[in-house]
Amino acid sequence: MALDTTYFNEMEAKIPHGKIRTRFAPSPTGYMHVGNLRTALYTWLIARNAGGTFILRIEDTDQGRLVEGATDVIYRTMAECGLIHDEGPDVGGPVAPYIQSQRRDTYGKYARLLVELGHAYYCFCEKTESEEDSGDFNRAADPCRALSPEEAQARVDAGEPYVIRQKIPAGGTTTFHDAIFGDITVENETLDDQILLKRDGLPTYNFANVIDDHLMGITHVVRGSEYLSSAPKYNLLYDAFGWEVPTYVHCSPVMRDQHNKMSKRHGDPSYEDLKAQGYLTEAILNYVALLGWSPRGDQAEREIFSLSELAEIFDIAGISKSPAIFDIEKLTHFNALYLRAMTPEDFAKTAEPYIRQSVKNPAIDTAAVAALLQARCEKLTDIPEKVDFFDALPDYDKALFTNKKSKTNEEVSKSMLEAAIPALEGLDAWTQEAIHDCLIALAEKLAVKNATLMWPVRIAAAGKQVTPGGAVEICQILGRDETLRRLKAGLEKLA
Repeated sequence: MALDTTYFNEMEAKIPHGKIRTRFAPSPTGYMHVGNLRTALYTWLIARNAGGTFILRIEDTDQGRLVEGATDVIYRTMAECGLIHDEGPDVGGPVAPYIQSQRRDTYGKYARLLVELGHAYYCFCEKTESEEDSGDFNRAADPCRALSPEEAQARVDAGEPYVIRQKIPAGGTTTFHDAIFGDITVENETLDDQILLKRDGLPTYNFANVIDDHLMGITHVVRGSEYLSSAPKYNLLYDAFGWEVPTYVHCSPVMRDQHNKMSKRHGDPSYEDLKAQGYLTEAILNYVALLGWSPRGDQAEREIFSLSELAEIFDIAGISKSPAIFDIEKLTHFNALYLRAMTPEDFAKTAEPYIRQSVKNPAIDTAAVAALLQARCEKLTDIPEKVDFFDALPDYDKALFTNKKSKTNEEVSKSMLEAAIPALEGLDAWTQEAIHDCLIALAEKLAVKNATLMWPVRIAAAGKQVTPGGAVEICQILGRDETLRRLKAGLEKLA
């Protein structure tokens, strides 16, 4: 008996039309890797550039791979990155639900409709190890493909376990068009009769994608180029239902080097890893946007873009066919530029928790410390080690007092500290200006270069060869009592 088409007509009536609609459809299987983030970003940018709709859909049909908490990671990452969705599980929309496991009945109905249309069939053969792929399936030798509809239905009615497979045409070719790779033609005999509906009633990834993309009105499908080989089977499904094929945008992979794709197994970082390593979200997004895409026209030489600027100029034609290599040094360069571009107030607020990791003394002004760091910091995680001396003077070697460029050695440094301590003790106000003027005047009085005096004062105050900020700034932040205590300790080292 033919299926009633009322349900399918009602589903068609819900589909929004008239605007570009894109979707990011992650599986909740763990962290957000860089390739996933790039897909989300490009999908969002295509929608925003066209004034369209961006949808978040959770693809959880492969129940064996689900990771607890992974959906929260997706929501958190998208929110942090500013990739706000217009429709999705948490905000609803006209084609809800947006979680595939909640659409189970829909897939079953469309799979059976495809059987009725003659483009799919019930298969009762032994279960493959993974029903998400067809294993070594050989459709020519499969007896189920040749079953009459009546015989197949009788076995279904008898309760025999089955999957529903796509019936690939026996001969000819299938051609599909991709916005990046152009027209691609394949021989149908090279395509397997992929499983559409598994024994548990859930769809495979490939089938669910096609059904949901159509029913949600998706106009542009952005995904990795590893799915190019599946695209002919997607096309045949669209054709079988009589549906319009969306614009395919297959992006080449992000590589760790010339030969290997990025992989968590190889220690390559996820978005959350990069954040933990001290990179700003804005810098990560900017860099990821340029992994396989480049602006054109008068923006061609530019590298630094805000998210809103990317949305304004992003076009699919700028996406490259060539794989992109993830360069952590280039990301670090981007991050440094973003840190320098922050307002002093914003940088101080962002840097404070990193400063407080090593500077526990509440008397130390973190905003003053941040001011020293902003021009000298590439990653936020660099901060704790750079400023730990503010909390406690490290145990340093007196050899640090010797510096050829500053014309100091232990003897010269000793005489400089002997002069600097009483001069600083005599200051009425402990301000940066007062400390600066005092030390500059003292160097002139001693007939030495400024660096000859400043070097030993800074080494005694910080106990480090390299510091953010010079002697004046460090002394001012430390305060009068702590500065003088440290300078006297340095003098004792040189005694």
